[in-house]
Amino acid sequence: MCGRFTVTVPVEEIRLRYLIQVSTILDFAPRYNVAPMQQIPAAIGSSGGNRLGVLRWGLVPSWSQDDKIGSKMINARAETLTEKPAFKRLLSSRRCIIPADGFYEWKQEGNKKQPFRILMRDGGIFSLAGLFDIWMGPEGNKLSTCTIITTEPNSLMADIHDRMPVILRPEDEAEWLDRGNNDVLSLKQLLKPYNASKMRAYPVSQMVGNVNNDSRELLAEIK
Repeated sequence: MCGRFTVTVPVEEIRLRYLIQVSTILDFAPRYNVAPMQQIPAAIGSSGGNRLGVLRWGLVPSWSQDDKIGSKMINARAETLTEKPAFKRLLSSRRCIIPADGFYEWKQEGNKKQPFRILMRDGGIFSLAGLFDIWMGPEGNKLSTCTIITTEPNSLMADIHDRMPVILRPEDEAEWLDRGNNDVLSLKQLLKPYNASKMRAYPVSQMVGNVNNDSRELLAEIK
């Protein structure tokens, strides 16, 4: 699964990476411990160019009776996307990219779990594949939410956890964001484990387990 991540790069770098034409994010602070049910930056394709805004992490399908389901839908399995009512229609029409520069996962070591931070070898930004939906509340309130797609682990992640988030290759990002692309079969081909040789992982403090902790010291490698 994917339950925590980091996005510490300047918003200008995100805008350049995804050729953002319109952004509703005016003030962005580095995030060292992003957690479910929080507002997160996301890039979405549109007829007027790529847009950058915020979505709440935890998908609420448009047909849901209430928004409580969001906390249970932070991830979507790539293997069953086209089988699940909440996701199958979104793959062809409501895709997004969640920018990140690292994510956390917990490895079982004896009777405890050790958190690891996983990132690119160059420390740069990468693209988590996501789906989004828009839910209208009974009083007309609009809620825009998203989920992060997961897949089987690559060789690096297999030693830590049995799932990992889908990280899109840079050359596939435009295809994923293309609003005019509704070829489900080709889109599903993009949802594969990322090249392990381009990634690295290191252990971090148990402090990352508390969502109230959100400081740079969480990124420090421990011995």
